[in-house]
Amino acid sequence: MRRARMTMAATVAGAALSLLGAGVASAGTGPAPTPQQRADTEAAGTAGTEAGNPASAVAAATGVCSDAYQIGSTAYIYRGTEKIASVKQFYSPTCNENYGYTWVWQSFLDKNISFDLTVGVWSFERDSLVGRKDVFDTHAQEFWSNGADTVDECTSADGALSIVGEATYEARTERRC
Repeated sequence: MRRARMTMAATVAGAALSLLGAGVASAGTGPAPTPQQRADTEAAGTAGTEAGNPASAVAAATGVCSDAYQIGSTAYIYRGTEKIASVKQFYSPTCNENYGYTWVWQSFLDKNISFDLTVGVWSFERDSLVGRKDVFDTHAQEFWSNGADTVDECTSADGALSIVGEATYEARTERRC
């Protein structure tokens, strides 16, 4: 009788999982990187990249787990009609955390304008920026948020670039649940 209950429970659980489908994604999941994407990350070594290199020196200094990979879309920060930065959300299966990532484009950096930058993971449940990192009066290119314990929440990556005397320019990636 006990074995029959266990088998029945396993069958019910299996049926429930098959109804959910294998494609159900939460905020902290997405397709794993392809072998080519892994090779590109390894080839970058500790350098930052527009695509986002979780093994970069900046990522390591921030505490980003090296197995993090992009989930969801890329958003762009515009200053008028000029595209000045990209914003992405990353997920680490090992650390079970999400990260916000902002890459400032070289064409903007070449103007030698100091700016402040905020990056993090927007939690729709908390209505707040989690893992927030602020950098002031900078000319840097690569920015990672601190780890955000938001894997089971609906999230987006959020990046904002502020220039003294101008508006704040910002972007948020698509909502992921």
